[in-house]
Amino acid sequence: MWAASGAGRWGAYSRAVTPTLALSHGGPVPQLGLGTWPMDDDEAARVIPLAVECGWRLVDTAAKYGNERGVGRGIRACGLPRAELFVTTKLDGGYQGDGKAVQGLDSCLDRLGLDYVDLLLIHWPQPWRDRYVDTWRTFERLLEDGRTRAIGVSNFKPAHLDRLVSETGTVPAVNQIQLSPYTPRRESRVANQRHGVVTQSWSPLGRGSDLLREPAVAAIADELGTTPGQVVLRWHVQQGLAAVPKSSDRTRLRQNLDVFGFELSPTQLARLDTLDRGESAAVDSDTSGH
Repeated sequence: MWAASGAGRWGAYSRAVTPTLALSHGGPVPQLGLGTWPMDDDEAARVIPLAVECGWRLVDTAAKYGNERGVGRGIRACGLPRAELFVTTKLDGGYQGDGKAVQGLDSCLDRLGLDYVDLLLIHWPQPWRDRYVDTWRTFERLLEDGRTRAIGVSNFKPAHLDRLVSETGTVPAVNQIQLSPYTPRRESRVANQRHGVVTQSWSPLGRGSDLLREPAVAAIADELGTTPGQVVLRWHVQQGLAAVPKSSDRTRLRQNLDVFGFELSPTQLARLDTLDRGESAAVDSDTSGH
């Protein structure tokens, strides 16, 4: 069974305490999860058992990533009971409208080798198609029939989220968006909070490695005796965000989860705020591959 937020250990396999966040439905969701983009099947199958051994209990994938079969192999190999692992997948534009998400989720479950996922996301709103509201209504049906325990969105801007809630009355459990000190997405976070939606960060360590080489990040890491990556992930969790960093290295998997035993001071948070590059630094279309 899922542990209460911030309490207990995730079974015999866990070496870390992972706080959770309450969702509007489904959940609770671990505050940190393993991102799998751009892993291929073989890498995903290898890394997931390592991640579980280190204490990770959320695995994030997508139909578009092309690695769901490997994710499924990794889940089966890790030895963890299914009920103790939170699995997220996403459906991209090819599954929007006309009930296509039903077949889309069936295909995802087949590739994953699972009976259900814990969270299903609309990968991108693609507003020029004007099908995301219709797709969301299909998601509501999938939630009702139990093939997903929660439904949410990814890369939705405040206007997209407002329209979805206004026209359907069903609030997404999660909005997964590109978010880091480089792209703090304050407006989106406020909109998510207004609706009671958990904000989950993809590319939480920044796209590429420039963020981890920033002098401000390195200086704070020296002050705290941590790694730059731990500083940035602490920035996320200390503000109540969830995040799905990707790593395939055992040492970094352990380090990335070890961010709940220290805090950033108000001064350190303010220094990280100076790294904001604005919305122009963010990816705003699904051509990025994520």
